[in-house]
Amino acid sequence: MLDRNLLELAIEFHGHKCPAMPLGIRTGLAAMKALGVERAKNKELYCLCETGFAHATMCFVDGVQVATGCTFGKSNLENLDYSKNAITLIDVQSKRAVRVFPNPEFQKKGLCSEFVKLRSQGIEPQDIEPEIVDHTVERIATLPDEELLVVGKVFDMDYQLRKGTFEWHECEGCGEVTFAHGVRIVGGKHLCIPCSGYRQ
Repeated sequence: MLDRNLLELAIEFHGHKCPAMPLGIRTGLAAMKALGVERAKNKELYCLCETGFAHATMCFVDGVQVATGCTFGKSNLENLDYSKNAITLIDVQSKRAVRVFPNPEFQKKGLCSEFVKLRSQGIEPQDIEPEIVDHTVERIATLPDEELLVVGKVFDMDYQLRKGTFEWHECEGCGEVTFAHGVRIVGGKHLCIPCSGYRQ
């Protein structure tokens, strides 16, 4: 069962109540339980999230962030853009990992729910009747892990983390401070990606 305080914190962070976000919380918690780890304060954990940028259940990622402490801001969350609700959580020190995803049977039923039908008509989550949203969220909060999720076997994974850098340059195009990973040298000038003309 999902801790109510954690759920309320996540709803506040996410901005609205919906089913995909608590599903992300449950997925993250199940992955941590399988690895026997606690929420990341720094970069003890690294999360490969398989979601993407253009599908209806992206809210899943916010739940994963709240549960695991793997966040965009800490650079220990990577979006693989597979358009799937699944994560691989890595314990950086032990080099052990686990992949967790929603039970396909549960997910297929959820995608036929009244909530999803209304969302597909363009109705925003906060404008859907609370009794529709609350019922779905409550179900996700209380179902046993084995009905809700598929937790894979723990496996070894020596994932090479990209180190943060304090090296920076002043872009010779726009004058803005740009950290080394984002600097491109064009015609002998240090330029940020937008000024360089490169996409990445």
